[in-house]
Amino acid sequence: MADQTEKKYITKEDLSKHNKPGDLWIAIQGKVYDVSDWIKSHPGGEALIVNLAGQDVTDAFIAFHPGTAWHHLNSLFTGYHIGDSQVSEISRDYRRLAAEFRKLGLFEKKGHVTLYTLAFVAALFAAVLYGVLACTSVVAHQIAAAILGLLWMQSAYIGHDSGHYVIMKNKSYNKFAQLLSGNCITGISIAWWKWTHNAHHLSCNSLDYDPDVQHIPVFAVSSKFFSSMTSRFYDRKLTFDPLARFLVSYQHFTYYPVMCFGRINLFIQTFLLLFSKREFPDRALNLAGILVFWTWFPLLVSCLPSWPERFFFVLTSFTVTALQHIQFTLNHFAADVYMGPPTGNDWFEKQTAGTLDISCTSYMDWFFGGLQFQLEHHLFPRLPRCHLRKVSPVVQELCKKHNLQYRSLSWWEANVWTIRTLKKAAYQARDAANPVVKNLVWEALNTHG
Repeated sequence: MADQTEKKYITKEDLSKHNKPGDLWIAIQGKVYDVSDWIKSHPGGEALIVNLAGQDVTDAFIAFHPGTAWHHLNSLFTGYHIGDSQVSEISRDYRRLAAEFRKLGLFEKKGHVTLYTLAFVAALFAAVLYGVLACTSVVAHQIAAAILGLLWMQSAYIGHDSGHYVIMKNKSYNKFAQLLSGNCITGISIAWWKWTHNAHHLSCNSLDYDPDVQHIPVFAVSSKFFSSMTSRFYDRKLTFDPLARFLVSYQHFTYYPVMCFGRINLFIQTFLLLFSKREFPDRALNLAGILVFWTWFPLLVSCLPSWPERFFFVLTSFTVTALQHIQFTLNHFAADVYMGPPTGNDWFEKQTAGTLDISCTSYMDWFFGGLQFQLEHHLFPRLPRCHLRKVSPVVQELCKKHNLQYRSLSWWEANVWTIRTLKKAAYQARDAANPVVKNLVWEALNTHG
């Protein structure tokens, strides 16, 4: 009892006032920590802490951090505890489930997925080189292009896994895997990926905080984008001008063609970050990795005999990777969205609302990289993909217990849901521009889709 009386307490309202740069406090399991200075050293970036500052972040901390991270909190402890904190029943269940997974060693048992995937990528790369350098037929070159697209997809999954947890023996090897699979092989900076992907996980499907749903002027998943909202992630206005209105009005038609050129946007985003004034770790290594990609890929393309073949080689390889871009959008475009910053006391609910799973047979897990279990991945981002199918029934039961949606759709159904979402927003964009229904055909289209 003596220890209890010596504790210093503050209220949740007191905690909420410490949410400005230079004065950032968070609470984890009832203890309050000052992260004002630590924010610059935070491996996950500044945005994550800023967005959750002044809140209890226990669930998010458990989701993103290994057990060793708890020891680093001691030096940040303010000496205060939250006196009026209440843990919801679903948060208790979530924490209990995470503890059970930890006891079972699931976060550490990674299987041999990385070894198999790396070997597969190496074999694919050899096949691409053979198809381009040793074959002369146009058909062989196109097959090589399709294989290259598949290679990029599988390499991206390695980059994704290594960004969430240590897939190699130590952190140095893990960083090498990131740079190799991301920068060197796919041409997409792992630094850019970490910057955006961490924010996406934390603020899943927040229209103004999640960069993965901010695609103005090309796409809008909600009519709320029509008010030209400000992106809190990019810190700029997402202007809904006449061009955006026109493109969004036909987005359900342009969705698949645009996905075929999705890699170009990723290349642009990579260069914008690498040559920006924004501070991020390993800038030189990221630049070197990108230089490797833009050396081997143009050289490979230049080995083809003519410009038409080179054009179609690049087009085919990009088009194959569209399958992955489509998959990523299927997981979120048709799910629930919200406005405002993420909150720390509804972690499970927000992840459930903002994600859709894609059902498939187990022998297709390699193709989806485990990310067809999107909800499971969002709830436990450090869980190796080889365990996602195993824990899926447990997550389903927890959702059922708390009356939360667990949506697992076939690939076809997920596409239908996504196109329906895009079509709805497209018609709303047209209606906003033309409030008066001009003819019965237009009215029928808007009524029945």
